Amino acid sequence: DERLGWGVSPRGAGYTFGQDIAENFNQANGLTLIARAHQLIMEGYNWCHDQQVVTIFSAPNYCYRCGNQAAIMEIDEKMGYTFVQFDPAPRRGEPNIGKPPVDYFL
Repeated sequence: DERLGWGVSPRGAGYTFGQDIAENFNQANGLTLIARAHQLIMEGYNWCHDQQVVTIFSAPNYCYRCGNQAAIMEIDEKMGYTFVQFDPAPRRGEPNIGKPPVDYFL
């Protein structure tokens, strides 16, 4: 992501920020990482801004239709971190049967 400065979010709520904003924020606050959430990430987590920002999304198969993984970030006592990703569980009362895509979506 090569965006710099502040921008208006394409979602119509909030703002986006570039790598320069993340660097300035981390330096001013003695931090090395911003961990944020509330944005759908298909793999459960995603790094940006030269690994100064990570987005974590912990709701697998969001709204029962997105097919995304979820993730959590585990931080140890030495501030080391690992990510654990989760696949969606089958909905209760529904068989776990893979259905072929309908032809009109292809």
